Amino acid sequence: MILLTGASGTVGRETARLLTAGGHRVRLLTRDPARLPEPGPLAETAVGDFGDPGALRAAMSGVRAVLVVTSDPLNPGHDAALVRAARQAGVRRLVKLSALAVTDPAADDLITRWQREAEETVRASGLEYTLLRPRAFMSNTLAWAADIRRAGTVRLWPADAPSACVDPLDVAAVAARALTEPGHAGRAYALTGPRPLTARRQVAVLARELGRPLAVEESSREELLERLGRRFPEPLAEALTEMAARRLGGAGARVDPTVERLLGRPARSYRQWVREHSSSFL
Repeated sequence: MILLTGASGTVGRETARLLTAGGHRVRLLTRDPARLPEPGPLAETAVGDFGDPGALRAAMSGVRAVLVVTSDPLNPGHDAALVRAARQAGVRRLVKLSALAVTDPAADDLITRWQREAEETVRASGLEYTLLRPRAFMSNTLAWAADIRRAGTVRLWPADAPSACVDPLDVAAVAARALTEPGHAGRAYALTGPRPLTARRQVAVLARELGRPLAVEESSREELLERLGRRFPEPLAEALTEMAARRLGGAGARVDPTVERLLGRPARSYRQWVREHSSSFL
């Protein structure tokens, strides 16, 4: 049995699909089962919260490997709680979803510090572990969908900073291998797309695939912070703005060959991702 936390997120959902297609039994840990797709015959649901030790222990029962996905930097104890429950249950392997920014010495924002601490918690667990470090997800551009549908204009900042963003499906494919195959213990995998793209270039790809003109209006760092502040607590909005600013210096532009090496095929392109998700922008 393989336990997937973060099961309602894109990587969790895709990992579950790939594992069950390969004949593996999975358990999906969630706070809200209504957010999950139909589990299917090889999947089951466990309801629980990272702050509930009893629910975590129950979810870990009979589990040999865990996909560790946490998402709240303001509650940094979640990874430690998962590791404790995994050790108590006799889990053998942890695959931790982190971020490539942890390798950047200049990255010192709240979110990156939290990710580094979470990685250290997993490394110190005494269990087999693999660290997945993706660049920004291509799916982040779904945040533009409402503006594209309404006005055909995307307001963003920065517009011309390159990032080798990655398709979450590639991250899930690597996760599925690390959860089930030998040879991944102690590894940290940098996961990127096949080429760096600016946000302006991404909008151009969207325009071509959607068959309609789209405009880019570059805002400012202050406007980005204000917009993020309407969605997230102030510390997270500030951290996300810091992360966006680092891209101006090329921090996210490097392409890594790990996806192709592990999967035996090229990393998926942004154009491929758009073609499979174009309905979200229409």
